[in-house]
Amino acid sequence: MMDVVVTGLGATTPLGGTATDTWKALLDGVSGVITLPDEWAAALPARLAARMAVDPMSRLERVEARRLDRSTQAAVVAAREAWQDAELAGGVVDPDRVAVVMGTGIGGVTTLIGNKEALTGAGYRRVSPRMIQMTMPNGAAAAISIDLGARAGANTLASACASGAEALAHGLDLIRFGRADVVIAGGTEACVDELTMAGFAQARAMSARNDDPTHASRPFDKARDGFVLGEGAAVLVLERATTAAARGRRPYAVLAGAGITSDAYDMVAPDPTGAGQVAAMRAALADAGLGASDVAHVNAHATSTPGGDMIEARAIGTVFGHGPVVSATKAMTGHLLGASGALEALVTALSVRNGVVPPTPTLDVPEDDLDLDVTRSAPRRLGIDAALSNSFGFGGHNAALVFTKAR
Repeated sequence: MMDVVVTGLGATTPLGGTATDTWKALLDGVSGVITLPDEWAAALPARLAARMAVDPMSRLERVEARRLDRSTQAAVVAAREAWQDAELAGGVVDPDRVAVVMGTGIGGVTTLIGNKEALTGAGYRRVSPRMIQMTMPNGAAAAISIDLGARAGANTLASACASGAEALAHGLDLIRFGRADVVIAGGTEACVDELTMAGFAQARAMSARNDDPTHASRPFDKARDGFVLGEGAAVLVLERATTAAARGRRPYAVLAGAGITSDAYDMVAPDPTGAGQVAAMRAALADAGLGASDVAHVNAHATSTPGGDMIEARAIGTVFGHGPVVSATKAMTGHLLGASGALEALVTALSVRNGVVPPTPTLDVPEDDLDLDVTRSAPRRLGIDAALSNSFGFGGHNAALVFTKAR
C-alpha cells in the first residue's frame, strides 16, 4: 500500500497563532485556559475557556472576515499556513486533484446565536443576509476549497469530538483510493458562548475550578472535575509520498493507518467497557500493518472528565499494556471539540518527527488504578517510530490515527 505523508501543518489555538508557536508552548507546559472576563459568564457555574491566542480576524482582510463565522475564520487561517508550509502554492499541483476534508462538531453556532438575538431585538431586517452560509457546518471546507482552489471535493465530517480525526481518516482514504493526490484535512471549532457553555454546564461536563484556570483541565488526575471548552483549528496537508518526493519535500510523518468504530451505547456516555475504543485502536494498528509493541507513544483523548478518562486508560492498557508513553495535551489547550482530533494529530506527527512527547503538567495525583506511563511536568524525549492519537465523541464515535516516522 502506498505511503500517505504529512507535508504541511497549520494551526491557530489557545496556545499560539501558528503550528510552530502552539508546539513550542506545549513543550513549555503553557496553559491557554483563562477565567472568562465577559459579563455574560459571571452567572455560569463554569466560567473557564481556552480562547484562541491570536484573533483570526486579525489575520484576514476585514471584508473577508466579516463574511465568515469565527470557526471558519480559524479554519482558513490554519489552512493557509498548512498550504504554505507544504510548499504547494503557485500551481505546484493540479487543483482538480486537491480535496478538502474538515471536521466540526457544531459549525457556525455563534453566528446563529447572534442573528437570533438580532431578530428578537430588532426584527428580521437586522438578520445578516450571509447568516445561512456562515452557519452551515460545511462552511469551513467550502471556504478553504474556494480560497485554495481545491476542486477534488470539499467534504465535512461532523462526529462531535472525533470529527477532526475522522476528517484525516477520510483524507487518507481519498488518496489511497486515487480520488485525490493532495488533501487538506483537519478540524475547526469556535463556540465559546453563553448558550453553549450553559448547555455543557447543565450537562455537568465542564470544570468549575474557576479560581485556578491553568490547572482546571486535569486529565487522569484524581481531582479532575470536567473539561474546559477551547476553540481553534488545525489543518494537515496529506499527499502521496511519491508526489512529495518528486518535488523534494521532506514529510513530517506518515499517516500510516486509521480506525473508526462506534459504541452504539449512549448519546453522551462512552461504553464503560471501552470495547469500541479498543476496537478503533486495533483497527488503526492493523491498517498501518503494525503491532501494539511498535507504538512508543499515545496521545490520549483524555478530556478530564471523571468517567471518560479512566475508560480510555483501561482501553489503552488493554491494547498496549504499560508500554507507550502517554500524553494528554488537553491539559493545556482545553477541549477544542471538533478541532481536537486534528490538533492532537498534528501534535502526534510532530512528536514522531522530533522524538519528544509533550508534558501533562496538571497531572498531580494520578488515579489509583492508572496503570499508564503518563508524562507529567516535563516533556519526554524518546525514539518514536510509531505513535497513535485517540479521539472520541458524544454519540459513541471512536477514531484512532497511527503516525510513523518518514524515511
